This record gives sequence, structure tokens and C-alpha cells, in this order.
Amino acid sequence: MKNYLTSKQFFLINLFFTLFLMTNIHAQSIPDYSNTERKDVPVEFTWKLDDIYATKDDWKSDMDFISSAINKIDEMSSDWTSSANKMLAMMDFITECQLKFEKLYSYAGHNSNSDVGNSEYQKMKGEVQSLGVRFSSKLSFMNDDILKLGEENFRKYLAEEKGLEVYKFGIEQIFRVKEHILPTEQQKIVSMTGLFSGAPEQASSILNNLEIPNPEVTLSDGKKVKLNYSTYAFYRGSKSPEDRTLVMTEFFKNQKKFENTLATLLDGEIKQHYFSAKVRKYNTCLDARLDDNKIDKEVYIQLIKSVRENLPYLWEYIKIKKELLGLSKFRYEDLYASAVKEVDKIFTYNEAENIIKESLKPLGEDYAKILDKAFKDRWIDIYPNKGKESGAYSSGLYGVHPFIKMNYTGDYDAVSTLTHELGHCAHSYLSDGAQHYANSNYPTFLAEIASTFNENLLMHYLLKSESDDMFKLYVLDNYLDGVRGTIFRQTLFAEFELAMHEKIERGESLTPDWLNEKYLSLTKEYYGHGQNIVEVGDYIQTEWSVIPHFYMNYYVFQYATGLISSMALSNKVLSNEPGAKEKYLTLLKSGGSDYPIELLKKAGVDMTKTESINEGLKNFSNLVNEMKALVKKLK
Repeated sequence: MKNYLTSKQFFLINLFFTLFLMTNIHAQSIPDYSNTERKDVPVEFTWKLDDIYATKDDWKSDMDFISSAINKIDEMSSDWTSSANKMLAMMDFITECQLKFEKLYSYAGHNSNSDVGNSEYQKMKGEVQSLGVRFSSKLSFMNDDILKLGEENFRKYLAEEKGLEVYKFGIEQIFRVKEHILPTEQQKIVSMTGLFSGAPEQASSILNNLEIPNPEVTLSDGKKVKLNYSTYAFYRGSKSPEDRTLVMTEFFKNQKKFENTLATLLDGEIKQHYFSAKVRKYNTCLDARLDDNKIDKEVYIQLIKSVRENLPYLWEYIKIKKELLGLSKFRYEDLYASAVKEVDKIFTYNEAENIIKESLKPLGEDYAKILDKAFKDRWIDIYPNKGKESGAYSSGLYGVHPFIKMNYTGDYDAVSTLTHELGHCAHSYLSDGAQHYANSNYPTFLAEIASTFNENLLMHYLLKSESDDMFKLYVLDNYLDGVRGTIFRQTLFAEFELAMHEKIERGESLTPDWLNEKYLSLTKEYYGHGQNIVEVGDYIQTEWSVIPHFYMNYYVFQYATGLISSMALSNKVLSNEPGAKEKYLTLLKSGGSDYPIELLKKAGVDMTKTESINEGLKNFSNLVNEMKALVKKLK
């Protein structure tokens, strides 16, 4: 009897064979400087830090300026709010010092990050940090003095001295939260908690990364692996389902041995958040955290509610992943397996530049000119070199220009990372160009919008321009898995974080049993355990113990809101909605000149409403359907 292949088996074999044939078709050479000393890397591949300081003597000159400025601030502080002119003089002088500080730290930091073995730059970096602590401590009087001046007198000063207008928004924020600002002497006492407030996070990091013994597992190929967090993260994505299960169960079985200590540390951290909120007269930790940017807590609650309502979109994506992996049962550990084998498609740096520029054309000529400057004027440090820190970042520098650190390798992820960082870069450049320094820094709530907006446009461009369906499938899967991790997973974290804080606010403590039960139940709910979407093993109950973001006080939800916002905004631009491009660019130019929710509303996204959140998530659903159609086409 003939053993005919089922259509699914044929599709999977064809998928593998097609990907195998693609290997090396597009492979091109990427310069390798990974073992090259920094000084020997061709200058055209490095960032031009001379734009900050032409010489180290210039850097030293600004260090001397700040040292002397500390004494000058002492002299000016006694009566700086006695007149509009004196107030403006103080604000302008502090701004001048802050601008120099940014230059000092950027120069030392960028040089140090690209050559960590250079002791001179490490020393310079340390000197700037120490000087910064001294400088900041000299400014502790300012909030108290502003409150003593009062809103009415400040309005009079504004009428007398128009130069104070650029400082209006920042000073009005101080008046807005005046009931939560402690008197100077009390603030000094509370500030001293900084001497030990970082202990729970530091202890957790030391325990997880250094002191917990690494369990050893034997993989299906006979290879023995010791599971620290890095190797665990790598091997949980193994091609072997058995290895995935082994790695995740053994890693968390080992983690469970230390759950009492790790729960105590997390309990201490959340209680610090509670102390900080109550001493500043806030009702809850969430109120305290969101009030800095005047974000209504309904935004947080609405995010959780809307994401929960849209979980079926996530489950549809997981069903496609299950089919591509050829699994009869999809387990939690299978989330980390690549549904589509990574294609061996290499993009030279010049090719990446061209692709990115083409993908961002919908943003217009002015945006394109920023990209030209970034590539031509050496704003970007491109390739890995010996002693260069891993990863990538973009860092704005008011009065100069942004700088981008890359470790470009040529794969699709590298291209995506480059356009991501260029998004941050353009945001900083536009904000700095349109705003006074006092209003140029955009808040964290907005920070990831410009970067993920660019990723969205890159993905849509490749789906339209590429003829290779297998590569398009890879791009779609890569993007959708990123959305899973950024929106759905981070919202799960946000809901868990809310539950932890509410438990502490009830006067209770975080115990291992409660943390395990709560985390496991949320994971099962989000991933459809009860709907037979994902089989969630009990081992995952201690995953909370390795998430460092839980020590960052309501931070993670902003990853989700940022991507949801950028998906909605990019969809408006790509669909040529009248005024959408202009509104988006205005958002980037607005910096920190208003509260983030208000700036987003002007751009066309109201995060206080379900409709805006659902619009972003609907884009995810549309892409899931596109992936489904592509899989069907390739069968």
C-alpha cells in the first residue's frame, strides 16, 4: 500500500526545501571588524563624535565650566525668584549647564560604548557622572522656591518677561502636583532612601545572574548545556519540541528552589513603590506613577480590558504557527520556536539604507532629508568591533544631532533594528529643531511610537515590493511575533503588576504561592489554555521571578501603548488619510511641550478610548489574515 503524503506534510516539506534552496542566493559580504581594534576600523563606518567636541581639551573646558557653575548657582539661589529677570537668568543658566552636561556625557559615553576597554573614556564617563550628582544636589531648592512664589506671581512674571514662556509648561507641572511635593527638609529625608532603594532589584539581579546554580540538561543530540538565562533563552527556541520542553521545565524547576527569596525581594520592591506613593499623598501606586505625565489610570485599565477582548486575534496567529510547526498540540514552550525558518537573505548596509529610505517615503521629503543627513554625515556607528558594546541605541543631543550605535550584521533583524533606531533619531531631531531645550525631551509614553512606526512601514513596504513569498512569510511571522511579545505579553505583565500593587495596598504581602498562582492563571487566560489554543504547563508559574521589569514601577504598559499607537498612526498614513502625515510629524516635533495623551489626541489617537486601542489591534488581525492567506497560497 502506498504511503501518500497528506497536503499538510507536503506543504511542510516543500516549505523546508524552498528555504534550503534560498540559502546563499542573496548572501553578500558584510565587513567583519569584530576582532578589529577600534582605532583600526575605517573612519567612514564610525560615528563622528568630533561634532560634539573637536578635542578632549574642549571636553575638559566644559567640565571646568560646570564645576564653577555649581558655585555660581549657590550665589544666584538666594533671591532668584524675587523678580522676573532674576528668575529668567537662573532658568537660562541652568539650561546652559544642562546642555553642556548632555554634551559631556554623550562624548564620554559614546566613546566608552564603542571601545569599552579604553580606560580613559571610562574615567571620563565616571567623572561626568560624579559631577552630575554634585550639580543635581545643588538644585534641590528649586521646586520649593517655585511653590513659595505661587501661581499668581508666576503669571505676573510671565507678563513681564516673555523669555519665561519656554519654561511655562515645566513650571506649571510643579504647581499641578504641588500637594504631592514635600517640603525641602522632608524631601531630603525621603531622598536618602535612595541609598538603599535599589537593593531588591540589585539582589534579584545578582541572584538570578550569578548565584543561582545553573542546571545542566542533555539535549536530543547529546549536547550538554548549562542553563543560565542566556542559554535558556537561546535553547527554548530549539527546533526539537522535546528540547524546548526540557529546557523550559528544567530552567523553571531550578528557579522554583529560590522562589521564597525572590518573592521576598519583589515584595520589598513593591512596598517601596507603596511607601513612595503614600508619603507623597497619592491613593495608589498607579496614581502616583501615572501622574508624572498626567495620564489617567483609565488608560491603563482600558489597555488591559481591550487587549483581553482582542485575545482571539492572538489565538488565530498561534493556530497558524501551530500549523507551520506541524504540531498536533501547541504548548507554551512552542511560542519560542521559529514558525518559519530564518531565511539566509543578507542585505549590505547600502541596500538597507535604500530599502529604509524607500519604505519611509510616505513621510515626505523633509523626513527623507533627515535620513540623508544621518547616513551621509556619520551619525551612525555601523559595525561591531573589538570592545564595542552589543546591541543598538539612538541618543539625541540637543544643539548637535542624534547618534545611533549599531552592530549591523546584514540580516532582516538588523535592517529592522536600523529603521527602528532611525525612528528615535528623527523624533529627537525634529523635536530638538522645533522646541526650546526645556520642552524638547519627549516622555517615555511617546518614546517607542516613532521607532515602531518605522518598523511598521518597513514591514508593509517589503510585503508589497518583495516577490519572494517565502521571505514575505518570514517577515510577517517576525513582525507578528514581535507584536505578540510587545502588546499581548507586556499587557499580561501590566495586569500582573497591577495585581501585585493592589495586594500590597490592601496591607498584604507577596508570597511565592500567591505570585505563582496569579502568574499561572493570567498566562493560561491570555494564551487560551481553556480554549485548547496553548497548553500552558505549570512550570511557567515562576516566570515572574526572572522578569526585571517588575522592579521598574509600572513601566511595561508603555511598550504596549506605544506599539498600539504607532500601528494606528502608520495605518492612517499608509491609507492616505487626509492630514495624517502632517499630524504625525507634528507629534514628533512636539517633544515634551504638552502631556503625552494630549499630544497623541492631536495626532489622531485617543488612548483613553476603546476605539483607538481596538484600531491598533485590528491591524494585527488584518496581518494575521494576510499571513493565513500566504500560507494557503504556498500549500
